[in-house]
This record gives sequence, C-alpha cells and structure tokens, in this order.
Amino acid sequence: MNDIRISGRRPGHKVSRRAIWGWYLFDWASQPYFTLILTFIFAQYFANSFAPTKADGQAWWGYAGAVAGFTIAILSPILGSMADASGPRKPWIFVFSLMLVGGCSVLWFAAPGRTDLTVWILAGFVIATIGTEFATVFTNAMMPDLVDEEELGRLSGNGWAMGYVGGLLSLAFVLLFMVVMGDGQKTMLGLDPIFGLDPATKEGDRAAGPLSAIWYAIFVIPLFLFTPDTKRKMSLGKGIGRGLDDLVATLRKLAKNGNALLYLIASMVYRDALAALFAFGGIYAGGMLGWKTFEIGIFGIVLLITGIFGSWLGGVLDVRYGAKRVVVWSLVLLLACGIGIISTTSDTIFFVVEVTPKAAGGGLFSSLPEQVFLALGALIGAAAGPVQASSRTLLVRIAPTEQVTQYFGLYALTGKVTSFIGPLTVGIATDWSDSQRIGLIPMLVLFGLGLVLLFGVKPRRAE
Repeated sequence: MNDIRISGRRPGHKVSRRAIWGWYLFDWASQPYFTLILTFIFAQYFANSFAPTKADGQAWWGYAGAVAGFTIAILSPILGSMADASGPRKPWIFVFSLMLVGGCSVLWFAAPGRTDLTVWILAGFVIATIGTEFATVFTNAMMPDLVDEEELGRLSGNGWAMGYVGGLLSLAFVLLFMVVMGDGQKTMLGLDPIFGLDPATKEGDRAAGPLSAIWYAIFVIPLFLFTPDTKRKMSLGKGIGRGLDDLVATLRKLAKNGNALLYLIASMVYRDALAALFAFGGIYAGGMLGWKTFEIGIFGIVLLITGIFGSWLGGVLDVRYGAKRVVVWSLVLLLACGIGIISTTSDTIFFVVEVTPKAAGGGLFSSLPEQVFLALGALIGAAAGPVQASSRTLLVRIAPTEQVTQYFGLYALTGKVTSFIGPLTVGIATDWSDSQRIGLIPMLVLFGLGLVLLFGVKPRRAE
C-alpha cells in the first residue's frame, strides 16, 4: 500500500508515503541542533573553552537560554493561533528554518579568545533556539492532517526515532572526524580532523554550528516538497486578528477544559524534570566519575542508540495501549533511573554497595560505577523518546480538533515558561547541601509530581 489515509477531519483524502517521510525527516533534520549544540559539543565548548571562566560561560549560556525561552513562551501560543486561523504552516516553518540555519552558522566564529564576539555568538544561539522551537510547533501541528487518529502514536514515535538516528549519526561524525580526543591532535579514529580543521583553535567543536545548519537545510527539503499543507483560510492580516481573538477565547476555554489544563501542567512538570536530567547528567558524570568530553560523547551515542529503539517501540505500544500508558510507563522508568544515577559515585553503586574505584590509566568505562552509569543512560534514552513522542500524541488526542496548533503553542509555552525550575532547584539544592547527589533530588521530585498529575488526565478530546 503506497498511500496512507488522511485523518477523519478530511475523509477521502490520502497522503503518499513520501509525504509521511518528508514529515519524519524534519525530526532527522533538526535533531543535530539539540545533540551537537545544546547537549554534547558546542555548549560545553562555549563554557569550558570560549568564555574567560567556566562560571562565566555557564552563566552567559544560561542567560541566553532564558532569553530564548522567554521569547518562545510569549510568542508560541500567539503564532499557533495565527496559523490555525490563516491555514498553511509551511510558510512559518520556512521563516523559522532560516533563523535556525542563520543562528547555527554564527557559532563558527566563537574562536578561543574572541570574547569581543560574545554578544553575537549568544545572539546566534538565541535565534537558532527560537527558530528550532517555533518550526517544531508548526511541524507538530501538521500531524492530524497526515494519518488517522489511531495511527498518530506510530507517526510520532517513528518521527522521534528518525530524530535520534539523525542525532546519532551527526554526533558520531563529529567524534570520528572533527573533534580531537582530549588535548591531542587526532580524532577518535586516530585521524587528523577533516577539512583541515585546526585543533588549536577548536575548529572541530565550533564546526558543530555550521554542520547543524547544513544538515538541517538539506534534510528539511522533503517536508516542503512532499508533505501536504493546510489550505489558506484567510489573508495573513485577517489571520493575525482572528488568531489573537481565538487565543483569548482558547485561554478562557482552557480554564474550563480541566482535562487539557491538567495535562499541560503535568507535562510541564515532567518535561522540566527531563530537561534537568539531560542538563545535569553529564555534569554529574564529570564530577562523580571524572568523565571528559570524549566519554560524555560516547555516553551520548549510547543514549541515542537506545533512544532510536525506544522511540520506535513507544510508537508501537502507543497504538496498542494508548499514549497515556506509554508516558506513564516511561516516567516510572525515568524516575527509577534518576534514583540509580544519584546512587552512583566513583566508589559506590546503589548507595551502599562499595566497589573498587577506577585505577589510574584504566581503560574506557573500565570501572563498575562507569558501567552502571552507562547502563542507566541506555535506559534513559529508551524511555525519553517515548515520553516525548507519546506526549505530543496525547496532546493531539486531547486538544479540540480545530485548535491543534494553538494547543501545541500552549504546549510549547508550558514547556518553556517554567523551564528554569528544574535547573534552578537543582542549583539551589546543590549549593545548600554542597553535594551533587542531593542536588539532583529536586529532579526526582519533579518526575514524581508529573507522574501523579498525569494519573488524573483522561485521554479523550474535549470539543
């Protein structure tokens, strides 16, 4: 069968498999931004090598992220309402794609010692972040127009799996061919960095920005060529006015739509916890296990590999058992892994089991705590994909049919407006206790609270 029936909102229409693959490839295209820029390569380079001090780098990066998050929080529901009113999503995706590509490209200029360019580098990061998040809002809102409602879970899960594959391949490429190991001159394969990238000026790390931009620009093309868009309903000018009116009405109705409101709050809480887990997992490994960028990069590859399988399996389970159950099961696993992480130090696992620390000059992941931490990371990857994929599926099933983009805007809003809570509470707890282990306890509390709130959500649509 070469076609997939479109959702019940437009019965009798079909979209081709290449239209579905075009949609999948957006996650593939955008994932290197999250993998290379936010998590494993550029963020650590900026804080540890570009900024005058590590504290300055972490603070500056945090402030820039706050600016981007605040902008996204304010504008996401407004733009979503405008798109719902006017119709097509691709023009918006195109504009925000330009922001992503341009912002990532600027990061190349973050050469060591060029602190005079700090404002421009951080501006590039902010612009890329805003572009990525907004493009994702509008791409997510295309889901109901592509498949029947009972297939949304599979569509979302496969998309996340494609994203993980893209992130994995881009990270592997950087580690194998661009970034040198430690303070050496060779990559993981024992080769000189490709394209003549200079290790002394950290060009391999800086190239993560342009690579993410080029990768996105190439692989987002099928979305524009093959994936169908909603027809225009009215002019953009009228759409803006109608969209703002609809947003006000949506917020009023949301106050009465207790089920959707509860879900948005629950997802806000557990997404804050997930963001904190990803933000501080590597920091904890560096502090407790002494891991460097190379080890953390390998850790990221393991996490992404299991994320691919987890996203695919989550989509299958979503179709069979429902999105809510998949999210609940995944949160339980993430909570257990979080407990496991804080139970692990260089000479202790599971809080009380003392083990031999890693010997000086020991091989890669040669100690038992490192192996336990790596295994926990693999489980986190397997659970994180289904949480994110089925969370957006559940939103599609809860949101009123004609307000899907608005609700994805609200989803983005709730995901950003409190995104500081996880890092802030972890920072406060760490500072108060002077312990990295105790500092991660707020993350576990957020996972637990999100799970409890989710139990009260009913996976049904409110019209």
